[in-house]
Amino acid sequence: MGARGAAVAADDHERGAISARPAGDPDSFAPPPLVLVVFGASGDLTARKLLPALAGLADQGGLPDAFCVVGVARTPWSDDEFRKVAVEAATADGDAHPRFVELATRFRYVAGEYDDVGTFARLAEVLAECDRDCGTAGNRGFYLATVPDAFAMVASSLAALGCNHPGPGGSFARLVVEKPYGRDLASAQALDIALHGAFDEGQIFRIDHYMGKETVQNVLALRFANAIFEPIWNRRYVDCIQVTVAEQLGVEHRGGFYEHAGALRDIVQNHVMQVLALTLMEPPAVVDAEGIRDEKVKLLKAVVVPSVDQAVGDAVRGQYRAGTIDGAAVPGYREEEGVAPDSATETYVAMQLAVDNWRWAGVPVYVRTGKRLPTRVTEVVLQFQRVPHLAFGGRLARDLRPNALVLRIQPDEGITLGFGAKVPGEAFRVRSVAMDFSYASAFPGPTADAYERLLHDAMIGDMTLFIRTDEVERAWEIVDPFLTAWSEEDSGVPLAPYPAGTWGPHEADLLLARDLRQWRDP
Repeated sequence: MGARGAAVAADDHERGAISARPAGDPDSFAPPPLVLVVFGASGDLTARKLLPALAGLADQGGLPDAFCVVGVARTPWSDDEFRKVAVEAATADGDAHPRFVELATRFRYVAGEYDDVGTFARLAEVLAECDRDCGTAGNRGFYLATVPDAFAMVASSLAALGCNHPGPGGSFARLVVEKPYGRDLASAQALDIALHGAFDEGQIFRIDHYMGKETVQNVLALRFANAIFEPIWNRRYVDCIQVTVAEQLGVEHRGGFYEHAGALRDIVQNHVMQVLALTLMEPPAVVDAEGIRDEKVKLLKAVVVPSVDQAVGDAVRGQYRAGTIDGAAVPGYREEEGVAPDSATETYVAMQLAVDNWRWAGVPVYVRTGKRLPTRVTEVVLQFQRVPHLAFGGRLARDLRPNALVLRIQPDEGITLGFGAKVPGEAFRVRSVAMDFSYASAFPGPTADAYERLLHDAMIGDMTLFIRTDEVERAWEIVDPFLTAWSEEDSGVPLAPYPAGTWGPHEADLLLARDLRQWRDP
């Protein structure tokens, strides 16, 4: 068959898993029997996100009866200790999760180093025992919740023992990879080579939890299920696009990690690029995993990659100093645990991008993200052109802002349409008002957590919300010039300080002011 034929066959197999999803509510479809192996099982991500998500799925009937979790980590736990930790993490919200507690009695644990062949030999034995004792039928899911440096090592060790293939009677073996996926383009490409040496592309699920949020997914419905929006979703009507990812928290206990990441790597390269691609892409010919991902890649390829000199002028980087959040004093970044006292790591980024295609030519895209900002909010704003002539100008319209469509991704998921309306009274005074759609109001009741949705999709083989290799590489191509510019000591890109509790450095406002625009207040 050859390498290419094998890869195509593997991709076709995974597509078959996607197309096998039955009609109706996808969230109620239980996956086939499988073992989920979590590397980094004693870590923070597993306790805070993965185990609670599995408990939620168990409550909703989103896990098969023949299911088992095998934890792998360096921490020297026994099976019973891991089961106890799993139940405590899953029930920390106060809910009993009886179905998950029952499933947890089957969980297994393998202690060992990720570079020790003995760890993986023991894992292979435990997988066979799960197939025999729990009926997991040879199906495998491997979740990499480790430090990124271990990704390639774990994948190659799994392949060395044949764990990159299903067990006897099984139909799939899948690898779920957490972010960050590389530190730059070169390291992402090197990681791809390593992972593809062990798993086919159709087996690799690169996860970004933002893609599991309802409003991110609803961008597709908003655009392609509503005739009133599609005609104005282009350069003729849209003046600019603004993406804001704001966090009130500082780096907390992640100072050591953040020193090697920074806001550009942590947020812009993944979350922002994925949201931008969904918001600006063309309609897919076929609404399936490959159709959607093809259009996302096309959009990212249309984003102009700046030269290093252009990156210097089109971006602002900042770092928070001591300030006040909700009336409480908070330390500056350099006073945080694990942070160097002379750190030059950015906790804030603002940048201007351009999309060079028919739909968006000439429409600037402004992006900002930062820590220790006044509020926690993630939103995408389509700001529309102003009317060509405003008959009642001056003070009568001083409170009138440009029309805007705001997609709120968190924390209050929904959509806001801003437009002008007359203020009651004799004078013809106009100001901006808003029409709001709230997910919580329109769809009361619990909604699936982002990790619940993505874990479920990985288990049933639906790749729609996962990141393809060419998406990852293109996103790195876009941000690499900014990384290069900031790594040069004489780059001319200063690290602008800003007090905690403010909307970032003044230089970020000037980035828009030069185009006679301003940031929308969330």
